[in-house]
Amino acid sequence: MVQVKVQRISSVTDPYTGLPAKQIELVEVRQRATTQAYGMGGEENRMVQSMVSQLQGMGLMPQMREMAFPKITMVLTESEYDMFAMRLDVNEVYELDIRNGTIGLRQATGV
Repeated sequence: MVQVKVQRISSVTDPYTGLPAKQIELVEVRQRATTQAYGMGGEENRMVQSMVSQLQGMGLMPQMREMAFPKITMVLTESEYDMFAMRLDVNEVYELDIRNGTIGLRQATGV
């Protein structure tokens, strides 16, 4: 089981039928490890982490809490999306289960 986040939902046209469709991009979300991030030990590491936190707090450096890796891109026609019976929202986290030749997606619990 993998946690995925909806990164983007775009309106597209199905190239074969010319009908409206939705392109849904799912990315795997992994938490970033913060321990010993700068290759130093002890007091030096704490000092660098403190300085980086201050710069991030001032908006001068981006905050990197999680890393996202492309996982699945689906293109569903409007009727397929209706049959999917689940409304996906951007930035929502879901559980992706790939098992025995099937792909399952459900609302994440405990996020």
